[in-house]
Amino acid sequence: MASASERSYTRRDTVMFLVCLGLALLALVSPDSWGLGIAAALRETVLAPVVWLQARAEEGRTSRDRLRIITAERDSAAYRAQALPSLLAENERLRQLLSLSRRTSSPYVAAEVLHQAQATDGRTLLLSVGTRDGVAAFDPVLAPEGLIGVVLNASARTSVVMTWAHPEFRVSAFTVTGNAAGVVAPFTGADGVDGALEFRGVPYRDSVPAGTLVLSSGLGGVYPKGIPVGTVTGVIREQAGWERVYRLLPAANPGSAAHVLVLVAPGGDMARAYPSDSAVRAQPADSVERVRLADSSAQAAPPKPRPRPAPAVGPGDSAR
Repeated sequence: MASASERSYTRRDTVMFLVCLGLALLALVSPDSWGLGIAAALRETVLAPVVWLQARAEEGRTSRDRLRIITAERDSAAYRAQALPSLLAENERLRQLLSLSRRTSSPYVAAEVLHQAQATDGRTLLLSVGTRDGVAAFDPVLAPEGLIGVVLNASARTSVVMTWAHPEFRVSAFTVTGNAAGVVAPFTGADGVDGALEFRGVPYRDSVPAGTLVLSSGLGGVYPKGIPVGTVTGVIREQAGWERVYRLLPAANPGSAAHVLVLVAPGGDMARAYPSDSAVRAQPADSVERVRLADSSAQAAPPKPRPRPAPAVGPGDSAR
């Protein structure tokens, strides 16, 4: 038989069940305002600690989410701030290229430099244009500051540029004042480091002061006239009574060139792009052509009969 304590627990559970059932039925049939009021009272009294813990947990979760959002926004802003100077510099370079394209009268193709020149590899550049864009070998390459070099080889989509630092680079030039002319070539110092140009072949009597701008002369038919090449900084060497060789600070730096202009001729014909230089080069060819046509016409024409000389008349013949 069950003990008295067990029977008391059973009666107590039964009473509690009946009370909860009655309260549930009362809650079902009671107005909503009663339920809301009872729930608010319970939250403010019995369940107040639980509600406080729930609020703190929600604040912690939202704070962590807010922190992650703020951190991501700060990182994005920092990244954009770091990229802003380069974007401003690129925009400025593009504006300078647009200004250069308005000043030049020769056809051109805008190109992006795919390979930046380094300290150990500053003699060639790789451009994003090729023969399909009209680029061919010996097309000049310009930056907003001045001459970069010349196209060495062109494929369908890319082209290789020989910069002014290449040992084989040469350009005929003259001073902006017009009092001296010569040839500009790369200068290699005693330590073998490239980074300057030399102005050769200047007559000894033609003194060029420091700070004088040197431009391309247009002789040779490759570079147009008037492209900035460099600025005179001093004398490298001189031969008394013969010539002076001047050191030049290059006008354009291939290492900082991200976008350039390639001067091209329509259909690859340099004569139409630079008529003044090409006319000089075309004169010998035209003269040879005229001589060849004259020879061919002379060979095609039938020879004319030579007049036969009259026989000499002597005294005896006249008597007869």
